[in-house]
Amino acid sequence: MSLKNMNHDIPPDSALPLLKRVLIIGSGGRENSLAWAFSRFSEVEQVYVCPGNGGTEEHPLCLRLDIDELNSSEIIKASKTLSIDLIVIGGEKPLAAGLADKLRKAGLIVFGPGKEGAQLEASKQWAKELMVEANIPTAKFWTAKNKAEALAILAKIKMPLVVKADGLASGKGVTVCDSLKETEFAINEAFEGKFGEAGTKLVLEECLQGPEVSIFAISDGKSLKIMPAAQDHKRLLEGDKGPNTGGMGAYAPALILNKEKMKEIEKTILQPTLQTLIKRKIDFRGVIYAGLMLTNEGPKVIEYNCRFGDPECQALMPLMGEEIAKVIQSAALGALEKSPSLIYKDLKSVCLIAASSGYPEKPRKGDSISIELDLNKKDLPIQIFHSGTQINREGELVTSGGRVISIVAQGSSYKEAFRLAYNAIKQVNFKGIYYRHDIGNQIRKDV
Repeated sequence: MSLKNMNHDIPPDSALPLLKRVLIIGSGGRENSLAWAFSRFSEVEQVYVCPGNGGTEEHPLCLRLDIDELNSSEIIKASKTLSIDLIVIGGEKPLAAGLADKLRKAGLIVFGPGKEGAQLEASKQWAKELMVEANIPTAKFWTAKNKAEALAILAKIKMPLVVKADGLASGKGVTVCDSLKETEFAINEAFEGKFGEAGTKLVLEECLQGPEVSIFAISDGKSLKIMPAAQDHKRLLEGDKGPNTGGMGAYAPALILNKEKMKEIEKTILQPTLQTLIKRKIDFRGVIYAGLMLTNEGPKVIEYNCRFGDPECQALMPLMGEEIAKVIQSAALGALEKSPSLIYKDLKSVCLIAASSGYPEKPRKGDSISIELDLNKKDLPIQIFHSGTQINREGELVTSGGRVISIVAQGSSYKEAFRLAYNAIKQVNFKGIYYRHDIGNQIRKDV
């Protein structure tokens, strides 16, 4: 079967097909917010999520399927039985495992790169080598296959480094070190198994300085549509201290980038990334997520991801109009030129993560969750997106993971959006609840 036939490209003179039934694959806040966004599109009749979470069916038109996100045979079977028009793969693990390839081979329309393209996130070394090939600005780096190699590099460089597990580590495989001793400790930890298979090879990088920003570009394999920039907070503790997490909060759009800077990033980073993927004969249909640091020398890529960020996705989706559904569908069909313009509301959107105690190392699970917010009011600018939740045998909503709930709010200013979000998160309760009180510290003092 040719790549073109696998991807179900539509004829140039044809309109986009109807989008009635959508399947979102994943169980986190990202997938919960994507399901919510698709449910708001007028064509959509049903949104399925597998495996979903305890909050999936809180959104209109959304139903949970009890299928593991890596179970390709059951996903294919359910998709054909339910006449699914579009499958959106949310997370990095099924993408890295090649789920998109298996679903496309079965005749399904999929948003998400195949296994080869997913190496953009699944292997830090592969991604760095692509950056070098594409002449994309990034930090200097060295790779090490064992502890002796890594320590020899450190002894030669003689400066603190960023220690990164080469493989997938759920956003927790990066240690930014402030001293040689801390770098040595991080190297030892990684090769002693802290990150499992993901840490059997390391990428060591020079430390860059500057604010971080997340850029998301939707790709149909030939062209891009770029979404508003977002900023997130990876560190667990206030003041951006403590260990890296999957993300403790985010806001969008990021005011730190104006239109000219966004055009520069598209020209020097996003387009060269796509063109190099094309050169490598990779038909990348999904999200190219560039995590950037804005250094004194200009924007540099810290890392790539091959999917929407979490929690950035939760902050972004409420800003988008319903046309986001057709943009994603058109990308899956290799036809972004047929999609409507990507329009977003002139509002500020913020996301706060309520985490369970012990996160990220050993999150507490099984505690009852109480949510006292009334979200039935029309046009209320607050959303709740579930992550680590489930319904137990007694029918109670309980915690089931580290990041439990995303509280999202929009306002005409960041001051208003953060006021709404922080008032709302006080009405979410479970034992050991933890959230940062300084999300958006970069901009809150200025708005």
